[in-house]
Amino acid sequence: MPRVKYILLDCDNTLCLSERLAFEACTDLTNEVLEKWGRPERYTVEQLLEDFVGHNFRGMLNGLQKKHGFTMSPEEVDAYVDRELGAVTAKLSEKCQPCPGAPEQLEALKQAGYPMSVVSTSAKPRVVASLKKVGIDHYFPDEHVYSAATSLNPPSSKPDPAIYNYACKQLGVKNEECVTVEDSKSGATAAMRAGIPLIGYVGVYGIEEGKEKMEEMAKLLTEQCNAKVIMYDWKEFPECLKKIEESL
Repeated sequence: MPRVKYILLDCDNTLCLSERLAFEACTDLTNEVLEKWGRPERYTVEQLLEDFVGHNFRGMLNGLQKKHGFTMSPEEVDAYVDRELGAVTAKLSEKCQPCPGAPEQLEALKQAGYPMSVVSTSAKPRVVASLKKVGIDHYFPDEHVYSAATSLNPPSSKPDPAIYNYACKQLGVKNEECVTVEDSKSGATAAMRAGIPLIGYVGVYGIEEGKEKMEEMAKLLTEQCNAKVIMYDWKEFPECLKKIEESL
């Protein structure tokens, strides 16, 4: 049976319970932008998550401009991205927790000799802050933490597959020789467009939103994003990986 050559892992709400914390930190900035550009709409954390989960803040600002009909200069976008990164990194450094079972599976993968890398849409300082707070940063050398917002020039955001293509090139592996784990539609779409076999992780939805949302995402990731297998709990990872390797 062929063996996967690299395991690529999303960070936010896949390895670390960081998504809601990050959106809590950036909601005020989002509403400040809308007020400054004369728009009456205001977002709650829940509404922002619904519309922009899986996007980094630069991608979110681009989406806000399109949705609400205003234009920011590149310099203004950069300034807000910098402010958001500081606020989010501080919150994650203080409060981030692991997705249940993820640290144990990372240790098992290390013992089994699987090389691993983080491939995130979020800015690298934010990703590193989450990994350090959770205590799993030692599994990922700095050069193996890839960020669509930081590693690419120009910056990008999933569902653009650019960060996956970049990571595989840097790691010296073919896309199809890897496997990745993603929880969001945007991340899963990026993996699909990059041609990387996908494990769809939906356990976080059960933790934060309930069983109905979890099953809804399982269906979406399977039908729209070509997930090869759905993982409800990290303890299922060995069996999910086996199914991927059997299909190679």
